[in-house]
Amino acid sequence: MNLVKPAPARRIHHRFAVPAVLLAALFLPFVFIRAAFLALDARAASIRVNGFRLLRVEDWASIVTRSASGFYCVMMIPHCQFEELSQWLILFQDFTKELSRVYLEKGGQELDPQLVTAAPDSMEDLISEMSSSDQHLDLRSFLLKTKAMLLKMDQKVQSARLQAVIFRHLASVGLPKSIHCLTLRLAQLYLINAAARSSLPPPEYASRLTNNSYHHIALITDNVVAAAVVVSSTISSCADPEKLVFHIVTDKKTCNSMHAWFALHSFLPAVVEVRGLHQFDFPPDANAVIMKTVEELRQSSSAYRYYRGSGKEYRRLLALRPSMFSLLNYMWIHLPELFTKLEKLIFLEDDVVVQRDLTPLWHLELQGLVMGAVSSQDSDEVLNTGPCVGKMFADYLNFSNSLLSSPLLGLQHNSCAWLQGLNIFDLQAWRKNNITRAYQHWLKLASALH
Repeated sequence: MNLVKPAPARRIHHRFAVPAVLLAALFLPFVFIRAAFLALDARAASIRVNGFRLLRVEDWASIVTRSASGFYCVMMIPHCQFEELSQWLILFQDFTKELSRVYLEKGGQELDPQLVTAAPDSMEDLISEMSSSDQHLDLRSFLLKTKAMLLKMDQKVQSARLQAVIFRHLASVGLPKSIHCLTLRLAQLYLINAAARSSLPPPEYASRLTNNSYHHIALITDNVVAAAVVVSSTISSCADPEKLVFHIVTDKKTCNSMHAWFALHSFLPAVVEVRGLHQFDFPPDANAVIMKTVEELRQSSSAYRYYRGSGKEYRRLLALRPSMFSLLNYMWIHLPELFTKLEKLIFLEDDVVVQRDLTPLWHLELQGLVMGAVSSQDSDEVLNTGPCVGKMFADYLNFSNSLLSSPLLGLQHNSCAWLQGLNIFDLQAWRKNNITRAYQHWLKLASALH
């Protein structure tokens, strides 16, 4: 008797069928692709053109490329197109080499201006010219024509930018401040209103104009509104406005309008004086010094005419605008001649709004120095580090000249300049060191350095 019972036959459960199909679907494509690569490598010769691998297999050809991530891409094409495609790829390789030679190796050399002028205006014109030309043009000639066309288009863009700069310049400075509506109305009030012609300052305060115990603030401008803002903001920020004496210097065109405004709007207890340049009684020697400054400025500003580029053209236009030739723009260098009896002076620009009391600035001890100014470097004064919030010396001086870059001067092109809106001057030290004559000397050098 057989006591051992035979085991039943094993059957594959249906739950194992789905995983098996999934595994087959994952691995069979890899096996197929690997087999295809082995067959192609074994049976076909290959060539490489610009990163493309061309494989010829009987009546079919394959283009095999490899991406940066390492994956391969296979594209099958008929054998009849294989030779044509390979020729195009070789031509493309020659084109890229010649393009690199023309645009990179010759990039620093300027083309003939006549070639640029005669170049087509657009790509459509270039194609039309090339297709209608009877003579054969090689690849280099085509690329040179293309480069000349691009340079011509760039010149048109630069010309359009310059034209926009000129129009903006004319719109901003074309109308003198002396014929603005407010200035005209104030000039009319000066003629018909006796109060607008009243003395500035009143006679009882005239002695303060030369009294060095008061805080003297100078403002040179032809902008009535700006002058009013500077004066009112300074007074409102001062703890003791009775100590303030304002000296407003303007030109002959704006003098009556400026006088009318400050005569009709009282700023007491502060004292305001308004004088035009024509009202100063300059001695003959001082008048000669001022006229020398004007002449040097004209010669120095003419150097801007030789700048190129839209950005530099804008700088040139700024240098040639009428206000740059106005005496008001440069009379601050003649403050000792304007205020012969003053020992110290705070100078403010007309675009400043004062938000702090200037009394501590007035009592600042300059220790024999001529000027005190606000630093344009946003950092610790001791460490002398940090970015410039204003301009640097390189924005004002041409350090390519050996005279300015000399170690004897100690000037650094990346040093921060001071802010011009607020300065305090020791006029006695100014006169002692003859700063005005030194300014004229460097101004003359600046006109010769360009």
